[in-house]
Amino acid sequence: MSNRVVVTGMGAVTPIGNNAQDFWNNCKNGVNGIDFIKAFDTSDFEVKIAAEVKDDFTTDGVMEKKESRRMDRFSQFAIVAADEAIKDAKLDLDKVDRDRLGVIIGSGIGGYNTMETEFFKLFEKGNKRVSPLYIPMAIGNIAAGNVAIKFGAKGICTSVVTACASGTNSIGEAYRNIKHGYTDIMIAGGTEAPITKSGVSGFTNMKALNTTNDKDRASIPFDKERSGFVMGEGAGILILESLEHAQKRGAKIYGEIVGYGSNCDAYHITSPSPDGEGAMKAMKLAIDEAGIKPEEVGYINAHGTSTPYNDKFETLAIRKLFGEKAYEIPVSSTKSMTGHLLGAAGAVEAIVCIKAMEENFVPPTIGYKVKDEECDLDYVPNKGKTAEVKYALTNSLGFGGHNATLLIKKWD
Repeated sequence: MSNRVVVTGMGAVTPIGNNAQDFWNNCKNGVNGIDFIKAFDTSDFEVKIAAEVKDDFTTDGVMEKKESRRMDRFSQFAIVAADEAIKDAKLDLDKVDRDRLGVIIGSGIGGYNTMETEFFKLFEKGNKRVSPLYIPMAIGNIAAGNVAIKFGAKGICTSVVTACASGTNSIGEAYRNIKHGYTDIMIAGGTEAPITKSGVSGFTNMKALNTTNDKDRASIPFDKERSGFVMGEGAGILILESLEHAQKRGAKIYGEIVGYGSNCDAYHITSPSPDGEGAMKAMKLAIDEAGIKPEEVGYINAHGTSTPYNDKFETLAIRKLFGEKAYEIPVSSTKSMTGHLLGAAGAVEAIVCIKAMEENFVPPTIGYKVKDEECDLDYVPNKGKTAEVKYALTNSLGFGGHNATLLIKKWD
């Protein structure tokens, strides 16, 4: 069995908008979501900026306050984004087969906030003060579990953990579940809430983060002066359905997932392979599954982290696959606006691709000033542009060598 798989709903919680439409509007307009960290006192920290979800985020209207307090922030993000996506898809959950409604939501780490809080309690106040809810709030799969419980999804419920590729892998695996007939509907995406003292310290000390603390020159993908990524947080959720199921209920269709590629560099725990071979092959796998020619791709949402190695090697991968055509394809990194949402990045970037095709508009890479001779593609610098895009690729590359690519087709 091989089903066509379409997107019928979208939800987002991001540093530049707490719903999918606001997020997209701010992407189009080049809004910068990076600012000084409010979550904790950064006086003793080298890195003082991040892309936080703004103060207007709330779980009100989605769940009771008691329910919300029993969840880590990363689960709260997932629930709110999933609620939006389900409502956007106009899914009547009382009329669907719950046994064929599944959830795959990934996270790079899981409950950072809960882990940190409970570790402090352990070492400062003793083991008896650790919360009995510590484990079920912190484990990485619990966002998927909470979403399934909240919405009564009794089909497959799992969580992909592939660092910064988690969101893209989650959507890809959900796509395959529907394509091969195991489910009718999937709630899929990624969520992350890593802006904590330990999270920022760990990434800072491994020299992965930008340390300029200039919010306008911090996340600058493909710029020659880039020096590290900016940590972000949030969630992106898609509702995927078989085409038959979506059409039968008269759903609005946003786009079609037509290809998915996933592999491993098998090279290094943090650095992408210098030859760009793994990323190139992941893109090719997605294109081959769709049965299209590489030159039909009209937009690439790059992983584009603003680290020296990632941007250089991803550019090389794109050139290897597309040849001279690479110079004609707009390639932008919306991480210039959102920072890097780690396990949620690929999910919100899939939303970007869908909206770009729907509105014939490619969002920019903001903050770009200094050309890098090794990064020589069209990165849509600083201002988005009108473009007719039939097929869009979105790339995610994770620590451990994980590469994941989705190929999405415009719905006509």
